[in-house]
Amino acid sequence: MTDAQVIVVGGGPAGASTAFSLASRGVDVRVLDRARFPRSKPCAECLSPQASRILHTMGALDAVMATNPAALAGFTVRTPGGAEIRGRYDAVPGHRAFSDRGLAVRREVLDTILLDRARAAGARVEEGVHVVNLVRDARGRVTGVVVRAEDGAVRTLAARVVVGADGLNSMTARRLGVAHRHRWPRRVALVAHYEGVRGITELGEMHVTRDGFVGIADVGGGVTAVAAVFPARRARAIQGDRNAFLDAWLQAQPHLASRFAPARRTDAARAVGPFASHARRASAPGALLVGDAADFFDPFTGEGIYSALRGGELAAEFAAAALESGGDGGDGDDRRALAEYDRALRREFRDKWRVERAIGAVVARPRLISRVGRACEARPALAHLLVGVCGDFVPPARVMQMGFLLSLFARPLPAAHVAHPA
Repeated sequence: MTDAQVIVVGGGPAGASTAFSLASRGVDVRVLDRARFPRSKPCAECLSPQASRILHTMGALDAVMATNPAALAGFTVRTPGGAEIRGRYDAVPGHRAFSDRGLAVRREVLDTILLDRARAAGARVEEGVHVVNLVRDARGRVTGVVVRAEDGAVRTLAARVVVGADGLNSMTARRLGVAHRHRWPRRVALVAHYEGVRGITELGEMHVTRDGFVGIADVGGGVTAVAAVFPARRARAIQGDRNAFLDAWLQAQPHLASRFAPARRTDAARAVGPFASHARRASAPGALLVGDAADFFDPFTGEGIYSALRGGELAAEFAAAALESGGDGGDGDDRRALAEYDRALRREFRDKWRVERAIGAVVARPRLISRVGRACEARPALAHLLVGVCGDFVPPARVMQMGFLLSLFARPLPAAHVAHPA
């Protein structure tokens, strides 16, 4: 006897997308989250143009737009040498996204809307419930979860499939024994919101420095989200007074100091990381991983919400197939459907993961990122293409082709385009 056909651990975008898609198929799905919504989440809070396609499918796009989110026309990346990679979503020849704008919206707003859509589709949502362990049968197959309520009461819930959508430090991945941290790049972040930042435009911003990078984007209502990322060796300094550390770091950047001088931080800086997390596999007998629980390499490309939403669609497809198999976990039944999810996830995101890792390597080397910046200043089409890939509507293979790479690194640049360090 089960308490639900599928239990989803985590009610963020990955969990809500999974639950919505399953409930829409008529599956009995239960979502468990230790938080109570609305709740904030340290995040860059940017959604790629293709994310709007999934919001539309979930019936959430109108509700999100009604909150007056910021519309992002693209991104600009400032390199340590002062050059800029400036790309627009609507300027990529031969490629059109679901929308010609990305969105930036506070997570307490977005996540609440998405979870409400899962409820409306028929998912049962329990807030304030902490999932502390997995339950397995004699063969090692996951058959449920152990949960602790806010009053300390512990109970066990049974399910045919458990989906771990519990984020970067996924309990589900750890209990499955598949959690893995890459040795490089080891980065941590501080995230906060500011009012009154000067010079905010319709382009999101990434500023690469010699000791990290910072993402800046309007999230509506005159509020700017700031996500500053540092090498993990700075973690001890960050853990002191996070607010003072972040404020001082922004003021220490010559090209940002005047823009933040009149600004007011509206909430406490929150730390997140380390990053570079990747599950060795995203499926196990009776269980799947989705969103950041399956993979989160580096926050530079800022498209984790799309990956969470799209991953939820895929997880629901294969979890439903496992249920339809009618098996009980033995050979020849739902194990095959769950294992196929792993292959589908790799097919969907493999090239994007490769691009993310290549970008991470370039960003970590000031000379390389500065050279890319000068190339993109000389040939703006390169910047549009890069932004289109990060916006999830240009196939990543476009920027992995030898001709594109040579255009960034191999061709000499005119002297007029060489920027001097700021």
